[in-house]
Amino acid sequence: MRIGIISDLHIDRYNNSVENIHLYEDALVEEIQNRQIDMLLIAGDISNSYELTMDFIHTISKESGIEIKFVPGNHDLWQSDLTKNTEEILQRYADQSECLVRQPYIINDDWAIVGHTGWYDYSYASGRFSYERLSRRAYYGGTWQDKEHVDWSYSDDIMSKNFADDVRDDLAGLEGRKIILVTHIVTNTNFRVPMPHRLFDYYNAFIGTSDFDEIYDDYDIRYSIMGHVHFRHSLTEGSITYICPCLGYKREWRTDDIRTEMGNSMYVIEI
Repeated sequence: MRIGIISDLHIDRYNNSVENIHLYEDALVEEIQNRQIDMLLIAGDISNSYELTMDFIHTISKESGIEIKFVPGNHDLWQSDLTKNTEEILQRYADQSECLVRQPYIINDDWAIVGHTGWYDYSYASGRFSYERLSRRAYYGGTWQDKEHVDWSYSDDIMSKNFADDVRDDLAGLEGRKIILVTHIVTNTNFRVPMPHRLFDYYNAFIGTSDFDEIYDDYDIRYSIMGHVHFRHSLTEGSITYICPCLGYKREWRTDDIRTEMGNSMYVIEI
């Protein structure tokens, strides 16, 4: 089975016109077909809108003819006016059959997929910042935009722990299977922005979480798929391969060609 993985498509980063979104759809479907993918996993940040994200997933699934599973990223959870708490939006995603949040997917007797957005717990920042300073989510004249668009019921670190507990609950019923773990938030410190760094000594606080560390020790996770940082990088530690297959913002691409960038960012695993 060939499983394609990708993240951080940000299809509406510059505009959400039909023509622009069709470019992303066409490029992704073409890559799926060219690489003979049997299933696609998306590790979040498809768009800044629930409706756009779900429409995109349904279109890709229909045009490619394959099954798609995903976790929402922080951008997928954004709302412009904060009229409802973010848990309600997350639940809307979790109610969809394509979403992995609280819905582990059993591939066969040997393999299963578990996924969640995850959340950051501030542990990836430099130790020179206090919790109170990090919780302001503003530094050097900039503001971490989740502060403006995300409204959890609890603090970031508590949400991080709660989501890790959700994943542990899902894994508890999958003993004996090898696991593909999909999160949006980074769960390995090797994928944070290297420090010291003028900005990311602070902003790494919002990149990753340490709440998954024990999960890796306790379960047979073979692949850990992450997004969020817009790096394209993979790393194997012991029996676990960590993969960050981010398409990222257009200004971060090495070329101006979306098909080239889609191909360069997609990673394929075979099980």
